[in-house]
Amino acid sequence: MKRALIILTFVLLTHVAASQSFYRYRFETPWSVSTSIGPTQYFGELYSLWKYSEGIQPDWNANFAVRRVLGTRIKARVEGTYYQISGQDPPADPRSLRQPRNLHFRARNWEASAIGEIYLKPVRRYNITRDFLNFYAFAGVGVSTNDPKAQLRGDWVPLRPLQIENNPYNKYIIVFPTGIGMKYKANVWADLFLEINYRWTLTDYMDDISAFNVSEFYHDLVRDYGTNGEGPNPDRLRLAIRNPDFIRENGEPDVDKILRNNGRVRRGSGLTERYDGYLGINIGVELYLSQDIWDNWIFRNRIYEKRFRFW
Repeated sequence: MKRALIILTFVLLTHVAASQSFYRYRFETPWSVSTSIGPTQYFGELYSLWKYSEGIQPDWNANFAVRRVLGTRIKARVEGTYYQISGQDPPADPRSLRQPRNLHFRARNWEASAIGEIYLKPVRRYNITRDFLNFYAFAGVGVSTNDPKAQLRGDWVPLRPLQIENNPYNKYIIVFPTGIGMKYKANVWADLFLEINYRWTLTDYMDDISAFNVSEFYHDLVRDYGTNGEGPNPDRLRLAIRNPDFIRENGEPDVDKILRNNGRVRRGSGLTERYDGYLGINIGVELYLSQDIWDNWIFRNRIYEKRFRFW
C-alpha cells in the first residue's frame, strides 16, 4: 500500500510538472515582427523573361514588417522595403532587337505597403500548438519612390527630372504587392519563411523608357543639346540616344544623322498599356512578441534552465 501511494504521488507530481511546463508556453501572440532579404528582378522595357532567353539579372531587397492576427486564418501586415532594380540592353536576346539601343538604368527605391495574408491553417491559436508548416497567400497596396538613374561619364544621373520623353512622371508610384509564402515553425517564438512576391505598378517609367522611338520629341532633344553640346540641357539627348549608329567617335550624339532619320531611333518596345514591375524572392524570420519571450528565451536564467525549448 505504501509503495502504491509513493508511485501515485510520483505520477501526480510528474503530471503537474508536465502541465506547468506546457502552460508555460501556452500563450497567444497576436503581434509579430519579421525581417527578410532576397533577390529582386525587374521587368520592363530592358528585360523580358517570358518572351526571350535572357537569363536572370537579379538585384536585391531588404524588408521589415509588423504583423497582427485578425482572424482564424487572417493576418494583416505593414512593411517597409528597400530595393534595387536595374536593366541594360547588352545582355538582351538578339531576337528582341534591343541590343543596338545600348540603354541602361538603375534605381534604388523605398516602398511602404499594407498587406492582408490568408493562411491554409489557423493562425489564431496558442504558440505551442502552432502548425509546423503553413502556407499562405497575400495581396495589398503600397507606395514606392521612383528614381531611375543612368550612368554618364562615370556619374549616375537622375533621369526623372530630365523628362527625356517629354512626358513627366511622378516620384511616387502606387504598387500592388501579391504573392505566396511558406512558414516553418522554428520554436514557440519564431518562424522561418520563404516568400515569392510580385509588385504590380501603374507606371511604365520605372526604367524611364516608354515611347517606341524619339520621333515625337527629337526636335526638343536636339534643341536642348545645341550645336555641339552647348545647349541649355545637352544631357537629355546624350541619355535618350546611345545607339552606336547615332554616336560620333568622340562619344557625342550625331545630330545630323538623327535629323536625317526623322528621329526614328528606337527606345521602347512599342507595346501599349504595359506597366513595369518587379519580382522578389525573400527568406526571413518572424518573431512573435510576448512577455514570455523576454523572460524565458532572451533573458532566460540559465542557472535553473539549461535546455533550449524549440516548440
